[in-house]
Amino acid sequence: MTNSQLWFRGVRPSKFRHIYGQPSRKESCYTDVSVVRNGNDGNFCAVNPKLLAIVADTAFVVIPLSQAGRIDFQCCKVIGHTGQILDLKWNPFNDNIIASASDDCTIRIWEIPTEGLTSNLNESLMELQGHMRKVLQVEWHPTANNVLFSVGFDQSIIIWDVSNENERILKTINCHNDMIYSLAINRDGSLLATTSKDRKLRIIEPRTAIVIAEGTCHLSSKCSKVTFLDNGKVLTTGFSRHSDRQYAIWDQHDLKKPLAMEVMDSSSGVVTPYFDYDTKVLYLAGKGDGNIRYYEIVEEQPYIYYLNQFLSGQPQKALGFMPKRGLNTNQCEVFRFYKLHATGNICEPISMIVPRKSTLFQSDLYPDTVSDIPATSSEEWLAGRNVQPIMMSMQTGKSILADKNNKLQKVDNKQLSNDSIYNNNLKQNGNIENDKQKYDNNSKKFAFLAQQTIPDYRPQQMNDKNQKTSTNQSTKFHQLQAIFGHQGANIKDIANMQNNLLNNSRNNSLENLNLINSENELRKAFSLQTEEIKNLKNQLSSAEQRVKELESELHRLQLQLNRK
Repeated sequence: MTNSQLWFRGVRPSKFRHIYGQPSRKESCYTDVSVVRNGNDGNFCAVNPKLLAIVADTAFVVIPLSQAGRIDFQCCKVIGHTGQILDLKWNPFNDNIIASASDDCTIRIWEIPTEGLTSNLNESLMELQGHMRKVLQVEWHPTANNVLFSVGFDQSIIIWDVSNENERILKTINCHNDMIYSLAINRDGSLLATTSKDRKLRIIEPRTAIVIAEGTCHLSSKCSKVTFLDNGKVLTTGFSRHSDRQYAIWDQHDLKKPLAMEVMDSSSGVVTPYFDYDTKVLYLAGKGDGNIRYYEIVEEQPYIYYLNQFLSGQPQKALGFMPKRGLNTNQCEVFRFYKLHATGNICEPISMIVPRKSTLFQSDLYPDTVSDIPATSSEEWLAGRNVQPIMMSMQTGKSILADKNNKLQKVDNKQLSNDSIYNNNLKQNGNIENDKQKYDNNSKKFAFLAQQTIPDYRPQQMNDKNQKTSTNQSTKFHQLQAIFGHQGANIKDIANMQNNLLNNSRNNSLENLNLINSENELRKAFSLQTEEIKNLKNQLSSAEQRVKELESELHRLQLQLNRK
């Protein structure tokens, strides 16, 4: 099924159906950048919310994002490698740390100041040596701190602990018989996926170097790429036997047959996939192409729906992408590329935007995303611990909790003061966390008891029409006349009575306002409990998925033992 067929099968409801790409204006681009001109398909551009790094042969430049325009190429270089730099990756937990892989068989870790470089940087924090041939790719672990993966031309994958000065190499994986084209890590860092020149797709457990699943992905031996999708699925891009570009979706537990495979076109550029876990949108960009296709990934067949494509007249050499925490939520920006032009020395930001009329925070477009705090240490991960990333809200004014997989909700000063007083009392007796949880639940459960009870002294026969008439200021004088019986009553008594009626009316309005505020607090408490239940369901589903993975691994090991 082609892209046009996927488009015209019918109107499928999707909030991302009208997503479009918006290139930046000329003054927001980075010009006079010496883009590398070799034929490699490496990651020559890396970006985070603070800094932009671009490869320039044996060095790379680092630019603060705020300094757009013409770049002074001679004062912001990072120099240290003796060979061509083939890959750059920023540390996801430290925006000032970057790893570079080179043709000189080494990996270097650099520390960049937040304000950028005022002169060339020649000294790296460390140099990692272990590969016998050039290093093609580096990837940071998505949840464990200071864990780095590297892929070499020597057909090996090395796992590094950059914080361990005595023994930096944690594991070496040697299960490939040919050149490794690409490496991908799933969201909790428990599995690796690789494609290689022998046309094989492999799913690997990194700590034991055991190949869990293996299969032929694309029939051509040309370069192929891989990325993990959500819920145990993997996507690959490659070439068919007739050199047509294609993509395929696989079940990571069974690689014998793809769940879906589709031919894209017959161009020759290598297609790189970019998957957004939050929106479930997949972006496919080919080297030398002027377009970026995007698709929506779903759970049921056909598993993928074509949305649209961003078209440009300038071909791309490489693309970098911004982490979700660096996007502009006021413009409904859901993804941002940094495009290196193949024919000019320009780095151009391209924003993928969902059109919305309101500029308020769109919670359906921005679910909780991955934060910049590690969920575990390198020692815990090596010992076998798998955890999901710590999440954060993208809404302004919210941040993350120290507890893993939770986010900090926005609370008022009164609630903060009550919580602090309660915590101080509990610290004297211990069991702070359990008692605090009980206290929060009880405070929400019996919140209605704190509301003021407002008596109603109206006669039962009073209807709505009489009530409205009694509060109408134009009839106050006639009511007083009926009470006193004649117009010659004391004017002062009439004025006093009118003031009393006005005060009673105002008091009733204030009491009604208090009721509205109490109702809003109950709604907030209900929404918080609903969100907590949603988080618990997500944790339960991930635990069930991990149990299935362990069962399949145990079954495979039993089969191996029976064969022996």
